[in-house]
Amino acid sequence: MLLCGPSGSGKSLLAARSGLPVLRLDDFYKEGDDPTLPLVAGSSDIDWDHPGSWDADTAVAAIVQLCRTGRTDVPVYDIALSARTGEETVDIGRTPLFIAEGIFAAEIVTRCRELGVLADALCLSRGPVKTFRRRFLRDLREGRKSVPFLLRRGWRLMREERSIVARQTALGAYACDRDEAMGRLAAAAAGRCAGLRTAA
Repeated sequence: MLLCGPSGSGKSLLAARSGLPVLRLDDFYKEGDDPTLPLVAGSSDIDWDHPGSWDADTAVAAIVQLCRTGRTDVPVYDIALSARTGEETVDIGRTPLFIAEGIFAAEIVTRCRELGVLADALCLSRGPVKTFRRRFLRDLREGRKSVPFLLRRGWRLMREERSIVARQTALGAYACDRDEAMGRLAAAAAGRCAGLRTAA
């Protein structure tokens, strides 16, 4: 089950409340010294909301291995440091469904579907103002980046939220609110989601 949505839309909270195993796709960010990292247009800020800041190939490989074997090794990423600080093993045992959540999950919908590991793909949307407030307070509390950076990023993402959701739905994710997402998660967990085999 792929779960995407704008940063701050509540993906991690929803995934935690689902009771399903969770693969954090944010742990597949590139490190801050990677020369391929994209920049925000007209700025020296790294664009951490651009798919180019993320290692899609490694994320897909981890999803496929989890589906086939029930376990995989993944990086541990520190957003404040923009660096991988270690590695951990994700083990879902014999659970037939897990959630892979992150802002770039929609980027791999087609690949996961073609590989036969996709149960469903959801795009969580709360509205630009609610998302801005939640994202800023979360990032401030966790000390993810400097306050000026968080304000610049937050303002830009608030203005772009509708286009972000439109892009993610165009890539194959279904836009919904928290309650509808929980319903679709429950349906997938019960095996009623069309095309359900091994899940991602």
